[in-house]
Amino acid sequence: MDRWNRYIIYPLLAIVVCFLFNGCGVKYGFTGGSIPENMKTVHVAYFENIAPMVYQTLGQNFTEGLKERIRNQSRLSQVNGEADAMFEGVITGYDIAPAAVEANTDRAALNRLTITVKVKYTNRLDETGESNFEQSFSQFREFSGLIQSQEENLTKEIINLLTEDIYNRAFANW
Repeated sequence: MDRWNRYIIYPLLAIVVCFLFNGCGVKYGFTGGSIPENMKTVHVAYFENIAPMVYQTLGQNFTEGLKERIRNQSRLSQVNGEADAMFEGVITGYDIAPAAVEANTDRAALNRLTITVKVKYTNRLDETGESNFEQSFSQFREFSGLIQSQEENLTKEIINLLTEDIYNRAFANW
């Protein structure tokens, strides 16, 4: 009887348990988030750079970065003008500040580039307005040396982080 349990009953029991857990699972995914089923279109307005310190292509790069994030992670169609979801805003900060100072000198050993964006999101399908928001988002990257040789890559990285935060706030309720 012990042999019967070991070779037949236990494996059968294990298979049944696997089927039970497999059939009752919850599937998680990060594509699409919690975009309402009836939401079909999105409009991303141009984000003007009004920061005191200006990086020439930042407005265009950020706007295109947010459009690309939405295009790659949702099923929404991008339109010009009125849409079910609307993003608009301005770039309010582009700052470089020392993050660490070298010992025995006043020179910065490490600098920090910070970009701040003020975003207004409107879900025109939400009659309560609870999903709408107006919020500032900031992200930074630290670097050593001169900014000029690293600026393009640093801004790309920061834009990627910012658009992820904005997308998650609008569609994943994070």
